Amino acid sequence: MIEKPSGPLRRGWTTGTCATAATKAAFSALITGEFSSPVSIVLPKGEQPEFVLHHTENGVDYSTASIIKDAGDDPDVTHGAEISVTVSPGISGEGVVFKAGSGVGTVTKVGLALEVGEPAINPVPRQMMRTVVAEIAEKFKHTGDVVLTVSVAKGEALAKKTWNPRLGILGGISILGTTGIVIPYSCSAWIHSIHRGIDVARANGLQQVAGCTGSTSEKFVQNHYQLPDEAMLDMGDFAGGMLKYFRKNPLPKLTIGGGFGKLTKLAQGHLDLHSGRSQVDFSQLAEQLKKLGANPQLCEQTKSANTANEVLKLAQNAGLPLADVIAQQACLMVRKALRNTETQLNVLVINRQGELVGQAENDN
Repeated sequence: MIEKPSGPLRRGWTTGTCATAATKAAFSALITGEFSSPVSIVLPKGEQPEFVLHHTENGVDYSTASIIKDAGDDPDVTHGAEISVTVSPGISGEGVVFKAGSGVGTVTKVGLALEVGEPAINPVPRQMMRTVVAEIAEKFKHTGDVVLTVSVAKGEALAKKTWNPRLGILGGISILGTTGIVIPYSCSAWIHSIHRGIDVARANGLQQVAGCTGSTSEKFVQNHYQLPDEAMLDMGDFAGGMLKYFRKNPLPKLTIGGGFGKLTKLAQGHLDLHSGRSQVDFSQLAEQLKKLGANPQLCEQTKSANTANEVLKLAQNAGLPLADVIAQQACLMVRKALRNTETQLNVLVINRQGELVGQAENDN
């Protein structure tokens, strides 16, 4: 993860908020023929931000407005993206119809909050957009039967930097947001994606899923078990966020894969594995090596080691199965977090070369 800078951080706006503001501007222009900039909207918690329009266009039976997304100080892949909404007349009685324009994905797998075939515009942004349509329709005595086509410039390329392809959202990004506001360096978006990954896996009848701490361990685990993309949960540092949701929405088998350092922290009781929020206890590692028969010199070297991987190499050189012990302890911690969930667990420790160096199972 990108390290959070020091000092006060500026908040930003979600893609859903930008699409709502663009909808308001475009629908007003469809009726009046004129665009008003800046445009103000009301967010779910009552905030009323204003947005300057980037591009406007009136055509025959359509109006388009776009806004450049400002994610504040968050390292959001969609920061600076152009979010456009084209409003055109709809069929009488159908209300608001959403369509995916260029750069907005389409749902292709069950398990998400949207039906297969629907544009990837999440429920809260949809409601926000319906609300501004209703407000303008009432103001100008319009029926409110409109088609909203949402587009994102270069959205298909941006989507490759997100979890959308793995979740079965193809062709572009999702229009997201629950509060309308991007909190800089918030963990919520990542954890939300993990939760949706579990939902998709369950809905598609998968028997096994895997949460890994990084790309090296993920590649090994996926190849080792020949798992499809939708079985990989992008756990990263958020073991706790994944396990809490998995406990309520279990599958038959869960594999945890990761590097020795990250899994050592999990074994030692940490559920947030980020380097800024948890650290390896080298004294505990020294105690484990002592129980395995390590000599006093090795135990002292462990206590003063710079990294967990340095300790792993020392243990391997001494022929001591420390990685297996860490896997066993991590398995117990995962079982504890899952409580009485009847899920078969296993933990794989993968070194930096992508090789399996330790493993353990827990069948409950």
